[in-house]
Amino acid sequence: MAGHSKWANIQHRKGRQDEKRGKIWTRIIREITVAARAGGGDLSTNPRLRLAIDRAKSANMPAERIKYNIDKATGTLDGISYEEIRYEGYGIGGAAIIVDTMTDNKVRTVAEVRHAFSKFGGNMGTEGSVAFQFKHCGQIIFAPGVSEDKVMDVALESGAEDVLTDDDGAIEVITAVADFESVKDALLAAGLNPEVAEITMRAENPIDMTGDEAAKMQKLLDALEDLDDVQEIYHNAEIDSESL
Repeated sequence: MAGHSKWANIQHRKGRQDEKRGKIWTRIIREITVAARAGGGDLSTNPRLRLAIDRAKSANMPAERIKYNIDKATGTLDGISYEEIRYEGYGIGGAAIIVDTMTDNKVRTVAEVRHAFSKFGGNMGTEGSVAFQFKHCGQIIFAPGVSEDKVMDVALESGAEDVLTDDDGAIEVITAVADFESVKDALLAAGLNPEVAEITMRAENPIDMTGDEAAKMQKLLDALEDLDDVQEIYHNAEIDSESL
């Protein structure tokens, strides 16, 4: 099936994340902490922790640092207690935005998130105001040039929900959350190495954004991204990087 073009958008996002590499470890540590505290430190029974550790390894976090944070979260060491809170809102042109946070002070966090929205042209919404525009799913993306037939055969055989070929040749595999790991493992075993493999909130109806709107939207996203308590940001804007 044909899909919305998103490869340039993915490369743009990865580039901006690389510019903020110093914050990546902090966010991964929080995710490890919450995952281990909620589901325990046994990787065989805690898929969320396995995914967090995969992210840690991809970010070159040392094994001893990973173990330390698992131990801290499971009570072997004293640690801070984090609460997960999701905020929803609207960006430039009514674009939908979801902001996932982990915080030890929700009063501080909601004030900072609201301030970022209002300062940069967006506004906070109520719970559920934009979430219906996203699908909670596994997303595995391959760069243009990877064999579409091979990806489709392996993905669908291993339980993927759909395989989409974007306008620019990137291949996107969509899975149920519960099937994400098994599909990803099957693709890796077949020698298919994705550029992106994550549990995400996937925008159902992306909107193209260019010119001043794209620049303003990116400023809003950057302001949210820079908040210490923000873990993930999901939105439905396909931002034209040449407009920035």
